[in-house]
Amino acid sequence: MQPSAVLPVVFDVLPRVARISLYIAVGVFAANLVVSLGLVERIAGLSRYLTGPANLPDEVGTAIVTTAASTTAGYGMLAEFRESGALDDRETLIAVTINTFFGFVQHIFTFYWPVLIPILGMEVGLLYVGARAAIALAITVTGVAAGALLLSDRAGSATASVETDGAGDDDNDQTKSELVEEAARKTWDKLRRLVPRLAVVYVLVTLLVRTTDLDALTAFADPLATLVGLPGAAVPVIAVFAFDTTAGAATIAPLVGETFTPTQAVATMLLGGIVSFTVSTFKRSIPFQYGIWGPSFGSKVILVNTSLKIVFIALAVALLVA
Repeated sequence: MQPSAVLPVVFDVLPRVARISLYIAVGVFAANLVVSLGLVERIAGLSRYLTGPANLPDEVGTAIVTTAASTTAGYGMLAEFRESGALDDRETLIAVTINTFFGFVQHIFTFYWPVLIPILGMEVGLLYVGARAAIALAITVTGVAAGALLLSDRAGSATASVETDGAGDDDNDQTKSELVEEAARKTWDKLRRLVPRLAVVYVLVTLLVRTTDLDALTAFADPLATLVGLPGAAVPVIAVFAFDTTAGAATIAPLVGETFTPTQAVATMLLGGIVSFTVSTFKRSIPFQYGIWGPSFGSKVILVNTSLKIVFIALAVALLVA
């Protein structure tokens, strides 16, 4: 491949990598700081209703709170806790699953309410957002149940890692400014390892997307719509929705009441969400998750996230068209 074809991709990717790196830096710095300053107990208080039954350490509670404000920063915190040994792989996967609903919450205020609901109208918009909220909440509850079952041998010891991995007796003599400096140093060390990997993966994936016909990945939209029993007009909507949620919503909005009932419209958009996973996995999930966790564990996170979303979206669609 010619350098002239790579350079535009690099310049296109760099701002995105910089933005994601900034959010990760905030999350990692916050993770180091709350542990060093002994703030875990205060911040994680409300989230213990989730982390307690799931037998997860209190650190996860701080990531949950952070995820409601920034998914990227929340993931950055979990990555830091995993690398420090506060969470093992199984605990991290369960924590990522529990984070799902809280990652959804921020999108209500940044996308669903100001953008999607005005396009779809109040009835269809609220029905769609409600369905997505129910799906996200079901995934979070599944994560709590998984923790209760799979981590039952760790019940009662979940808070021990806060003392073990946080500041020890020697750290009690440190001033707050020294603790902040130490958290900043650890954050910089983390970013030096993470950002180059993030940039390389984003460039490679972007090149792949631009040189590959991703339209072929939506070829199963037609049989999927037929299987569910949706109108034929659902197929192009699903295809558009798979690549751009806003464009998909704008496509189906004029057809509600004539071609689609409100529930059929929501089912069509949810199916578009399933098809979009094939596209978004290449364009967003792989570079983001691989950049944070590395290919091995990142693949596990993608598999768990995508599988649970497909299962619960399929259940929601089945209920809507029943």
